[in-house]
Amino acid sequence: MYLREDLIRDEINGWLGGLFAPETVAALVATQNTPSATSGTLETAKKRLADARLRRFQAAIGAGVDPEALTEAINEAQAERAAARAELENRPPSNVLTDAEIYAMIDSLGDVGAALSSAKPDRLANLYQAVDLQVRYEPAERAADIKIHPVSRVNSVRVRGGSCALTTRLRLPDIG
Repeated sequence: MYLREDLIRDEINGWLGGLFAPETVAALVATQNTPSATSGTLETAKKRLADARLRRFQAAIGAGVDPEALTEAINEAQAERAAARAELENRPPSNVLTDAEIYAMIDSLGDVGAALSSAKPDRLANLYQAVDLQVRYEPAERAADIKIHPVSRVNSVRVRGGSCALTTRLRLPDIG
């Protein structure tokens, strides 16, 4: 079914503009994938690096224990510390953005809602394509389900192939 663009364009642009409002920062931060799966590994590596066994071995040697009796244990502890240090040093940077980083990104865009309402049709078409805008019209409900996939189109070092879809349902005026 064909849906006239003028009936939905302003609603879509209003919704898109609202996505860049500062009050959405908390929601954006909350939806990020936090490094929960890797934080356990990070904590384990930090604990291995801080392992006090070497200090205890040194104290034991200072107290008169034969160093040869501890050689294997000392070598093992040193190898574990070296592995933990290498793991911490070679860790990829986190993809999680802070509140301040998101605020800075939003502020750098200016008033997105105003820019959308005064944009030329060809520029809007480019934006809609860039965010992979999809509209599914439900005539019986006089509503449109709107979906965008902005992350799949962003060329950023911080985005590593993730997928993010934002959706809304817009109620449309009676089109008679």
